Amino acid sequence: MTPTRVLVLNSGSSSLKYQLLDMRDSSRLAVGLVERIGEQTSRLRHTPLATGETREQSGPIADHETALKAVAEELARDGLGLDSPELAAIGHRVVHGGMFFTEPTVIDDSVITEIERLIPVAPLHNPANLTGIRTATALRPDLPQVAVFDTAFHTSMPESAARYAIDPKIADRYRIRRYGFHGTSHAYVSRETARLLGKAPEEVNVIVLHLGNGASASAVERGRCVDTSMGLTPLEGLVMGTRSGDLDPAVLFHLARVGDMSMDEIDTLLNKRSGLFGLCGDNDMREIRRRVDEGDEAAALAFDIYIHRIKKYIGAYYAVLGQVDAVAFTAGVGENAAAVRSAAVAGLEGLGLAVDEELNAVRSEDARLISPASARVAVAVVPTDEELEIATQTYALVGKKS
Repeated sequence: MTPTRVLVLNSGSSSLKYQLLDMRDSSRLAVGLVERIGEQTSRLRHTPLATGETREQSGPIADHETALKAVAEELARDGLGLDSPELAAIGHRVVHGGMFFTEPTVIDDSVITEIERLIPVAPLHNPANLTGIRTATALRPDLPQVAVFDTAFHTSMPESAARYAIDPKIADRYRIRRYGFHGTSHAYVSRETARLLGKAPEEVNVIVLHLGNGASASAVERGRCVDTSMGLTPLEGLVMGTRSGDLDPAVLFHLARVGDMSMDEIDTLLNKRSGLFGLCGDNDMREIRRRVDEGDEAAALAFDIYIHRIKKYIGAYYAVLGQVDAVAFTAGVGENAAAVRSAAVAGLEGLGLAVDEELNAVRSEDARLISPASARVAVAVVPTDEELEIATQTYALVGKKS
């Protein structure tokens, strides 16, 4: 029997998301989440798709090793255990792969060493990803462990887009360049948008807007990323839930000199207390829209700033691409906030962009067009599926190696 199942792990600093998929038809067999790892109030939610009934357990889960063992026990209860001969590989989301990793990679000691070297540019994410890798490897040392990198899709950017205008010797010494993130989402959504248009990815140019609590934009030319909004870290670019996005670098000097703020304080301000939250005290778009509808001026201004930044990137990437076939909205806000989609496209009719408000108002889990049939540029809503993308890339690599 050829094994066809892939377990996808997304290890955060205090969480572990997972999905088990059968790659014969890309179907999900089980999904789940362990949250608040290391606390007394840890919780595991596990759903086998055969029944659709979620099981929960609460109580202290000390670390990721304990969490993954608990996940393995839940999977075993459904006949889907980690010891199954049908399990082909475990795919791991790794946030930062630098320029070294341009595609999914079977993990060995040298790969782990390189991921460790990138911790300074991904201090919150890479250590957690490594914990998941080490834990899964200890449980199944005989099984291929594959790293799929958030940054990999963006390594196709030309140097003119990836380089910052600073001394190249300093940039190279400290690995300073535009890396981009959410790469698995941008890859999946750009490809699905092409399919929605009835074309191959190599035949279309797409602007992808991944709008969640973290948000990023990309310009995808014939299936290859040529520019993206996040940079050395996920702080640059669009206005996000708690991150500022684009900012004059001199603001940091000003806050340090005039505000007498430390680098750690500035880091916390820009990453955790800025963006929508910093502007109006909320980072949930549903709550912000409710406040806007009630006439709240702070919420209205936060929404306007958020939309203004999106429009700037649509225009910028239109110029980068020269020709655009589609603009695709994805992730939590992009998929569910009709008001955001409508506002982001409003006034861009000269670029061939328009939204059909009736189509835009329809809630659906399916990929769909929300632009009028006569629109020169398609506007699409494409639910992202990063876990499926990770599983697909993992299984394709394991298949090559076997």
